[in-house]
Amino acid sequence: MVGDGARGEMNTFQRNESKESLFTFISAGDDPPKDFPVQKKSPKLCGSNYPLSIAFIVVNEFCERFSYYGMRAVLTLYFISFFHWDENLSTAVYHAFSALCYFTPVIGAIMADSWLGKYKTIIYLSIVYVVGHLIKSVGAIPSLGNQAVHVVLSMVGLFLIALGTGGIKPCVSAFGGDQFEEEHTSERSKFFSVFYLSINAGSLISTFVTPVLRGDVKCFGEDCYALAFGVPAALMVLALVVFIAGSGLYRKTPPQGNVLLEVCKCIGFAIKNRLKNRSRQIPRRDHWLDWASEQYSKQLIAEVKMVTRVLFLFLPLPMFWALFDQQGSRWTLQATKMNADFGIYVLQPDQMQFLNPLLILVFIPIFDLGLYPLINMCKFNFTPIRKMATGMILAGMAFGLAAIVEVKINETDMPQLVPKESLIQVLNLAKNPVQVTIQDQNLFQQPVEAFQNPDEYSRLILNGEQQSLHFILQHQGSSLAFNYTVKEKSVYSLIVFEAEGSLSSRLITDLKTKPENGLAAVRFINGLSQDVNLTIDSKQFISVQRNCDVSGYSLVERDTYDNGKCITETGEFTLDLGLLDFGASYTVVITNQVTGSIKVPHRLFLTPVKKAACHFAINLEDLVAQEVAGIFSCCAVGVSLLPTGLDVAEIRPTVSLPGVCRCGSDVEVRRHQSQQRPYGLAITTILINICWRSDVLHYGSGLLLFSVSSQHEVSAASRLAAHSGCWEYPCACCCPGCTYGTVG
Repeated sequence: MVGDGARGEMNTFQRNESKESLFTFISAGDDPPKDFPVQKKSPKLCGSNYPLSIAFIVVNEFCERFSYYGMRAVLTLYFISFFHWDENLSTAVYHAFSALCYFTPVIGAIMADSWLGKYKTIIYLSIVYVVGHLIKSVGAIPSLGNQAVHVVLSMVGLFLIALGTGGIKPCVSAFGGDQFEEEHTSERSKFFSVFYLSINAGSLISTFVTPVLRGDVKCFGEDCYALAFGVPAALMVLALVVFIAGSGLYRKTPPQGNVLLEVCKCIGFAIKNRLKNRSRQIPRRDHWLDWASEQYSKQLIAEVKMVTRVLFLFLPLPMFWALFDQQGSRWTLQATKMNADFGIYVLQPDQMQFLNPLLILVFIPIFDLGLYPLINMCKFNFTPIRKMATGMILAGMAFGLAAIVEVKINETDMPQLVPKESLIQVLNLAKNPVQVTIQDQNLFQQPVEAFQNPDEYSRLILNGEQQSLHFILQHQGSSLAFNYTVKEKSVYSLIVFEAEGSLSSRLITDLKTKPENGLAAVRFINGLSQDVNLTIDSKQFISVQRNCDVSGYSLVERDTYDNGKCITETGEFTLDLGLLDFGASYTVVITNQVTGSIKVPHRLFLTPVKKAACHFAINLEDLVAQEVAGIFSCCAVGVSLLPTGLDVAEIRPTVSLPGVCRCGSDVEVRRHQSQQRPYGLAITTILINICWRSDVLHYGSGLLLFSVSSQHEVSAASRLAAHSGCWEYPCACCCPGCTYGTVG
């Protein structure tokens, strides 16, 4: 707790808001500058020490996170289904957008630190955010222009969204910390817990709801992406309105400038000076950054050393998060090929992402209240480095499992099509076996039985891009010949049937790939001597002519279809298809009509495009392993590994100390007796966004330390230790020349 005298000195110190004072170095014995404006006190919630203004900030954050994660959840499938891009391009654009979202916090931090302040930065960039959402939603309306228009609108919208969400990311949480008075550290700590809860609640709800809006609601005759993007847009509008509504209650600190440029200049000068002084006659220095001492203070050099030291520790993390972030791209695409039926509910492929915030909320109390205390009771020294190593090992195992799942999924795919090759199968709809012989091909050695379901396709070897092949059919002692032109890299079914007492055949094309998005494909062959009209459900009507005419494929949701209709010249009959499963392709043959029957007898072929072989629950196991890995890794290399003597929750030029703490409930602070200088939002944001996703890092139990000097002790154990949505954790790092002290 800060004493009244110390607070008085700090308030006096904070009155100077000029740029000159921002970069003035204050020694431990100096008096702080004056004339920093005193902030007004905000009204309290229900007589507590919680400012009323934080309610607006928490609601704003919930709506904004709902907006962002809801939009992003359906983005990959939008590229594939709406733009008809391939998986590689869709994945690349998705990750380019995500990368931009985690780079733009640097821009927002510089704007807040140097020019606008946090409040105005949030307002202005939230407006940009809203405009981006609206443009993105309009671009998803199919009737609005051609595909080029849709692509342009979507890319412009995504760019504005990235600028908006990234720009406000380093400001909102810090702005919430600004609302508390110095002595209310406990309340501030609880606020950050609620703030983080609102992030995961918004993410959890949106990643579950928006895929439902996309897949279960149909508009313009297809998946309703306009609605799936429109609802997040409405939530972002609400977020902006709520934030503005609390304007009169906020404590607003003016911009104090940032030291990012000076840090970069210091590093550049050190490198340049070292290259100029390569002679062996010149004495060596302890550290390469010491070559900047001719122009920059020892304090700045010491802090830059700590920054570079931490960056080495961050080196493994980009690989982890590069894989982890594939939940929204490759893992979503993988989920489209899996069985997502859990009995009571069938998950949409893009709904798998809601498991991430759900598992976070489940595992945080398990680790904080169960696992870590148990490890401590066993006297096992589970250091941060060991936690990081454990997390990385678990992450490697998780991604290995994902690779195995992908291999199993690929076993149900169609065979790879190559030049000068095609695939063929035979469907014998005649009453007796048929021997099929194809010119220059050594296929079908055994007769094909009547209504025999083919196990796999056979390969046709061609002599060019296309070839006319001679087919010979032997049936009950008679032989018939047919010629068909076959093209390379195509898939065919040869239908053999009896028409008007004689044997005939027809060569039709099949699907080359599995149906997308977990849908089932079904087509009909009319084996009757009269035309039929079919309905699978109330939405799809199919007309098939007589004598083994073939309909096109219809894509349907995975479901049991037992109430279809078959209308013939003699009446209407029920068509019971049964379960059409995930990713399978079906050929339904309407055979003979039985007078007076309530059903039309039919045969259903499951063609070699097989149903999904892997259940989605395997991905759940993989996600659990990844979340555990993330908890270990993030707790070990948490934000407080940064030089956390920054009062970044209230960006003020305080006397600060690079302090650290270790994982656990205790806090250890390193005391430094020299002049100190805080980093601004920009430098902190850069450190975080170099390697981290910005919203996964709150796995610790309480917020950390703050600044200690020989004359001022600032207890800020509940202040935010970094921005970009990265939260406080118990961790540890090294600071040369410091000694340990303990803060309770």
